Amino acid sequence: MERTVVAGIDGSASALRAARWAALEARRRSARLHLLHCDVKSLVVVPDYPVVPPRQAFLDSIREEAEESLRQAADQVREVAPDVGVDTEFRMGSPASGLVEQSPRAELVVLGSRGLGGFTGLLIGSVAIAVAAHARCPVAVVRGERRPDETDPVVVGVSGSRHDAAALGYAFELAAAREVPLRAVHAWHSLAQDEARLRHRVDEGWAVAQADEERLLTEALAGWSEDHPDVVVQRFAPLNKPARALLAHAEQAQLVVVGARGRGGFTGLVLGSTSQHLVQHSPCPVVIAR
Repeated sequence: MERTVVAGIDGSASALRAARWAALEARRRSARLHLLHCDVKSLVVVPDYPVVPPRQAFLDSIREEAEESLRQAADQVREVAPDVGVDTEFRMGSPASGLVEQSPRAELVVLGSRGLGGFTGLLIGSVAIAVAAHARCPVAVVRGERRPDETDPVVVGVSGSRHDAAALGYAFELAAAREVPLRAVHAWHSLAQDEARLRHRVDEGWAVAQADEERLLTEALAGWSEDHPDVVVQRFAPLNKPARALLAHAEQAQLVVVGARGRGGFTGLVLGSTSQHLVQHSPCPVVIAR
């Protein structure tokens, strides 16, 4: 099966920027780029009144608008990555559902952070969060206005949970492909877990706790570093909230990679609070790995 990167298109500037980013990622992977436009307006039932256009005319206008958005996106994609094969598709229905349906056959789903009422036009990142929560492949939300330097690192969040494997594996691959350092950030502020443990070791001080968390980070990275010996790894284990620590490092990053879930919160949730916070506030693209 041919490798494919899927990008959501809705005619917004944010979606066009995401399409350009997706095209460059497809080129790195020797993959095709599939541009998908879904429009929920096509599901609206138009009443049969003289002042209302016939339903078929209404649908035709939606399709024409969608096809124009897809043409614009394809043109911009060819400007930045002329060697990448591009397919376009218009689909009636929910944008989030359309992208999730494409995800089992995709290597990556990409969408912008703000739209025109389509993929990301509701509360900031609402559709992005839905796709990131339910997609069957990694999801990239292209955020931020700053154009990163090609030497900027890839940042990965390390929680110390079983969900780290997907994020670390993906982050090491991205850093290796870009030939940049990987900045691994393990923030360990947690009232529910860490501070309860610290109360039993109060006499030994915070230095012992810091050493424990640094050891956890080193152990989490060990196997991955052996598999990617050319990737320079920078380790950070601050006493901080995970989202706050990752946002600080994201200011000088090409992108941030996190897992769908961390070690905190409720196990029934499909997307962790840190991942959601990054999707809504990161100054650079965010990849939710799984």
